[in-house]
Amino acid sequence: MSITRDERVRAARSLPSRPPQYRRPTPRRRRRRQTHWGVTAALIFVIAVVALVISSLLAPGASAPTGVHTPSASSATQPAPAPTPAPAPAAPATIASGSVADPAGAIAALAMVPSNDGYSAPDYDRDLFGQRWADVDRNGCDTRNDVLARDLVTPTFKPGTRDCKVLSGTLTDPYSGASIAFVNGPDTSPHVQIDHVVALAWAWRQGAHEWTPEQREAFANDPRNLRASGEVTNQAKSDSGPSKWLPPAPELQCRFVMEWVSVVVDYKLTINDFDRYSAHQVLQTCPTP
Repeated sequence: MSITRDERVRAARSLPSRPPQYRRPTPRRRRRRQTHWGVTAALIFVIAVVALVISSLLAPGASAPTGVHTPSASSATQPAPAPTPAPAPAAPATIASGSVADPAGAIAALAMVPSNDGYSAPDYDRDLFGQRWADVDRNGCDTRNDVLARDLVTPTFKPGTRDCKVLSGTLTDPYSGASIAFVNGPDTSPHVQIDHVVALAWAWRQGAHEWTPEQREAFANDPRNLRASGEVTNQAKSDSGPSKWLPPAPELQCRFVMEWVSVVVDYKLTINDFDRYSAHQVLQTCPTP
């Protein structure tokens, strides 16, 4: 049986179409899978590095990174060293150990002290120099007993006062050279008195009237300006400068003037012409070291 052309065409159209070819997964799904595995691998790498660093730090004998302090076993077990105690305060120095060290230095320093006749200062009042014999150095002893303990030979102290209250001793008067026995008591204590080398009234006229009350109290209790002395010489000296009073023992005048000039210079006081001249005359006679 013959098949016409039209029949062949109809038969061809009725055949099933060619099966579709295999298609790969969409690009979006592939990128998600790649991203997921990439993040996972990175996290694993970071965790491994951190674990390695921690293990190296905790390993015995491992050195700390630069700039990181890790205490050693010895420092962790041993107590911290005790702080070094502060040095004990030095014993009171003589007044001449201030700015004046020798007669030539005293002469040079004296020449630089400003001149002032002292007449313009207000009236002097001892109370303006604060409490008498205050404990300015806070050692538990008043200034009078501090000076007695320093200047007396073989001083004895009242028990229970931590060597503050001086009961007895022997003084070599720095102005007369006389030996004076000191015994504490209302009738005997005045035999040894505490002298201000530069008298408070003299200092008041030569500049101390411009100081604060605290500065004046410190000056009145400065051991560099204080000397235990005999009653007779202390009363004779009073508030005089070198032009009106000098130690009765000529061999002791040089030391007194050197100490006097040292205090004047250290406290930046002024000086009148009479005291300057008298001090200069004594210093010129001092033996050279």
